[in-house]
Amino acid sequence: MTANSPRRLFAVKPRAATAAAVVVAGALLLGACGDQTKDDDKPAASAGSSKDAGSSLKDKLPAEIRDKGVIKVGSDIAYPPVEYKDKSGKVVGIDVDLADALGKELGVKFEFQNATFDTLLTGLRSKRYDLAMSAMTDTADRQNGVDGDTGKKVGEGVDFVDYFTAGVSIYTPKGKTQGIKTWSDLCGKKVVLQRGTVSHDLAKAESKKCAGGKKIAIEAYDNDQQAQTRLRAGGGDAGSSDFPVAAWAVKTSGGGKDFELVGEQVEAAPYGIAIAKSSTQLRDAIKAAMDAIIANGAYDKVVSKWGVEDGKVTKATVNAGK
Repeated sequence: MTANSPRRLFAVKPRAATAAAVVVAGALLLGACGDQTKDDDKPAASAGSSKDAGSSLKDKLPAEIRDKGVIKVGSDIAYPPVEYKDKSGKVVGIDVDLADALGKELGVKFEFQNATFDTLLTGLRSKRYDLAMSAMTDTADRQNGVDGDTGKKVGEGVDFVDYFTAGVSIYTPKGKTQGIKTWSDLCGKKVVLQRGTVSHDLAKAESKKCAGGKKIAIEAYDNDQQAQTRLRAGGGDAGSSDFPVAAWAVKTSGGGKDFELVGEQVEAAPYGIAIAKSSTQLRDAIKAAMDAIIANGAYDKVVSKWGVEDGKVTKATVNAGK
């Protein structure tokens, strides 16, 4: 991902009985990271146990992170249900629960720090964060530090530890679909979305294809919730965001009376945890921890809790995005 074109994607398994809507549900509780106990006289932990595995995985972390006991995470905490603040102000969501599970394996705490999505990689490059975890899609451009719009090099790029697969959806005011089902149907209409996301990229690309001068009017905002507010107020014909976020908005906004999903999700691709190219030791430790929570069942518990089983992976990968 480049600094100017971050991408967010997610695939979600519907919990509702109907095929047209998805219920992204689950308790909104962020568990505290558990203490790790090291015992060199015991054999390696079996699947499902974190104690001995956590001790050995902590040894894989860079010394400065081990000493601090904290991994600083850059994240746009306004993207429910992936990461957001609940009514009490607590940071919760899918990424947060996965980070908590990773922290238990590594014996450290993951501290989420809020920022706008299109500044996360800049913060990573300046070492404000140790990693970025924010529904971010792994792409070759982002790996190589290339701006997707200009094709120009804008940074050294990042490595991704991939942990999920996802797609993007369009939604409209409920009962006002105007026949919108695909991206081409947005020609001559206004779409509201979050700046720098894959939805933004898709809208710009599709607008160039529109015939007869009927371009897509694009309004981009700092976060997805601002775009939703604009659509609720009648300031657009449609919105677009990652599938779980769109599904969450459809279910929760106005008690389910504000929006509806239209068409099929597109652009399925892997979500990745972004880590600086120079931080290979941290990258490898995160990958090992992700594989550990997949093996011991903690990963499955998180994706089941949030109803996102369709996008789960069976192993962590590095830079699998194209």
